Amino acid sequence: MLMMKDIVKSYESGGEEQTVLDHVNFSVEKGEFVSILGPSGSGKSTMMNIIGCLDVPTSGEYFLNGREIENLDEVTLAKIRNQEIGFIFQSFQLLPRSTIVENVELPLMYAKVHAKERRERAVEILTRMGLGEKIDYYPNQLSGGQQQRVAICRAVITQPSILLADEPTGALDQKTGKQVMELFKELNDEGRTIIMITHDANIAKHAHRIVKILDGKLSEGVLEDA
Repeated sequence: MLMMKDIVKSYESGGEEQTVLDHVNFSVEKGEFVSILGPSGSGKSTMMNIIGCLDVPTSGEYFLNGREIENLDEVTLAKIRNQEIGFIFQSFQLLPRSTIVENVELPLMYAKVHAKERRERAVEILTRMGLGEKIDYYPNQLSGGQQQRVAICRAVITQPSILLADEPTGALDQKTGKQVMELFKELNDEGRTIIMITHDANIAKHAHRIVKILDGKLSEGVLEDA
C-alpha cells in the first residue's frame, strides 16, 4: 500500500547541498505496525513528512495506494491527507477553544460530512475510547493521556488507510505511554496500518517491525534488549 523507491531529499544550506534522506527504499503492507527509529537529526521527521504528503522528495518515487504522489495536484494531496492518512502528534495538536467532540469532528468537517453524522461518529468513537462522559470538556481539562486519546480519535474517524504517529508518547509519562501503545496494538489488531516515528527503542519495540534510520539511511533488524 506504500512504497518508496530510491528517495533522496536534499536542501541547500549556506551554498552547500545537504542530503537528509539518502536513497531510501521502504515499503509497508496493509495491516502492518512499523516503527521508524532514529535519533534527532537522523532524517526521520523528513521521512514522515514525505509519507504524510506534507513534503516531496528531491528525487525518487513514492507510491501510496497505487498512486504516484509526485504527479498529484495540491487539491488531491489535501484530500489524501484528510481522508487517507490519520496524523497523531507528540503535542496532540488539539484546538484549545474547541471541545473534544468538536476537535474529533474536524476532519469530517473538512470532508464535508453532514453535521448530524459528524457528531454521531465523533461521540461514538470518543465513547469507545472511554471519553464519552467528557465530550463537552476542553483539552486543558484533560490529562495528557486523555488528550492523546482524543488525538487518536480524530486521526481514525475518517477510517484512513494509514495512521502516522510522530513521537506519540513523547509528552507522556511512562505508564500513560504504555497505555497509548496498548491502544495502538488494539487498533492494529483491528487491521489498521500504523507507522510510528520515534527515538525511543523501548517504544519502537511495540511495533511488529522496526526500521532504523541514521544519517538518512535505512536499515532493518531486531533490537537487542538493554
